[in-house]
Amino acid sequence: MHDFLLAKEIIDELKKIVVEKNIKRVKNVSLEIGTISLAHDGHPEHTEDISVENLEFGLKNIAKNTPFEETVLKIKKVKGESWKITEIKV
Repeated sequence: MHDFLLAKEIIDELKKIVVEKNIKRVKNVSLEIGTISLAHDGHPEHTEDISVENLEFGLKNIAKNTPFEETVLKIKKVKGESWKITEIKV
């Protein structure tokens, strides 16, 4: 479930970026994903390791009927407690 919520957060962030930069089509997006804080309260017991497979599934489903439907998503697991978009290719 948390993987799907993260997928929505990522797609929402991508939507903001394409509007800000007036991008019409995105070919590739590279992401780095660490251990995600579920409650965003800083307690180590409230973290979960995100499943890349589940995240990819969520991203593909949320991206339907958006400018990202055909976008290739590259996900890299990293150490740390957050996620970030590292590259967008148009």
